[in-house]
Amino acid sequence: MIDTLDRLSALLAKCLTALAGIFLVAMVALACANMILRAVWVPIQGTFELMGFFGAVVAAFSLAFAQRQRSHVAVGILLARFPRAVRRAAEAGTSLASCAFFALAGIETWKWATFLVDTGEVSETLTIIFHPFVYASAFGCLALTFVLAVDALKTLTSETVD
Repeated sequence: MIDTLDRLSALLAKCLTALAGIFLVAMVALACANMILRAVWVPIQGTFELMGFFGAVVAAFSLAFAQRQRSHVAVGILLARFPRAVRRAAEAGTSLASCAFFALAGIETWKWATFLVDTGEVSETLTIIFHPFVYASAFGCLALTFVLAVDALKTLTSETVD
């Protein structure tokens, strides 16, 4: 069961990272086009808004993959001196606390996106709906929640802690 959840979390993380990469390429293309057009004619209207929206999606969709790859900063110098059971409990506790935080962040962000839909809020410069970007950010937080929950399960059921 845990192996299935682990494979699912890996697939989810890879898919979201691929989408984040597409948005990152779009950001680079938009920034380059804006710089070139600013030099020869007029800048692209709303570049600042779109860069912000795309950047939020890139960051949110990269969270799950970063967690799976352990690409974040971890302080393990002190914990390395403790027995295996203490390290396991600390790792599981950290994963569960992070899981709770990102679940709350994802749920509240989802609620905010729903509020934006209900009120018909649009962006200032381009006057486009931006709730899809907020939903995407919420989904990225919820995907990280899933990965953290799987990590906690793996830690609690494994024989060793790295």
